[in-house]
Amino acid sequence: MLPYTAYLRVYQPITAFSGRDRAYWRAYAESPDRPRRVHAVAAEHEESLRRLVATPPIVAPERESGHAYIRRVGSQLYVCPWQTRLRSWLGFQEFRSRTPARLSTAFVPESTAAATDEAFQRWRERGEPLRTQILTTTWTVPLSWFALFDAQERCLVLQSGTNPATTRGDNGGTTYGLPSGDAAGGANPPDAASQRTLLYVTELKRARDRLDRAIRVLRESLGEGALLTSAERMEDWLTGTAHPSSLLELDYGGLVRLLGDDALREDESAAEVAAAITGLEQGQDELTMAMYTRVTQRWKAVQALEHAN
Repeated sequence: MLPYTAYLRVYQPITAFSGRDRAYWRAYAESPDRPRRVHAVAAEHEESLRRLVATPPIVAPERESGHAYIRRVGSQLYVCPWQTRLRSWLGFQEFRSRTPARLSTAFVPESTAAATDEAFQRWRERGEPLRTQILTTTWTVPLSWFALFDAQERCLVLQSGTNPATTRGDNGGTTYGLPSGDAAGGANPPDAASQRTLLYVTELKRARDRLDRAIRVLRESLGEGALLTSAERMEDWLTGTAHPSSLLELDYGGLVRLLGDDALREDESAAEVAAAITGLEQGQDELTMAMYTRVTQRWKAVQALEHAN
């Protein structure tokens, strides 16, 4: 059972990496044994479960993961490293900040927590990066994520045999779907269940243009508030993480198991967020409220399943 988690990934062009890392990732991309995208989430999940059921639990691996998500567009190679160790450290920091101390020790012994904190502190003191190329969210997708994408950049795969490289429509001359090799199988050929996927893919420049517009419209129309703060945090993350030639991918991940085929076909969240922003910009209050209500109600219904029996 995969977690009910969605992912926002930054794929850096291979040229953005150092010479040593560039050689490693080129060889990795050619390896027939690397997990393909449709199995990578499951592989990540299995790896984390093995660490958490250990005695004592292993909060973060001793070394950074050598795995990554891979995309090819023409002759260009794009890489999104898993960064399992860093993501584990950051996730543990968030867990401890939200959990009373007397409860957190029931999950992670204090000695293990202290050792984890010391390892992370040494990482920070060396000036290592603290931003990850993958954001995650459980039981929902934030509206600020949808603001980065256009409805025509959606790729929906419901069953085996569906062409996973086909998007909703024109994407300015470049078609993004599942990374090449996933459809054909390669290592770990996917079954029908694992192929069931909904994702969006776009170029960073397009995403930044849309986000900049959203921030401007929100600031001028609504002023300070949760929506503007969320959009500004997204802007800060992209500025500190993404190479100018990067690709962005929004992957519904395990959330597709909460939604039927009809619900996935009818999911127009990116289009609804874009329409709500247009309504704000043009002073069309009815359009804005209709689109905002539609998209928020959809995701509130999904999020409510967290507490379902």
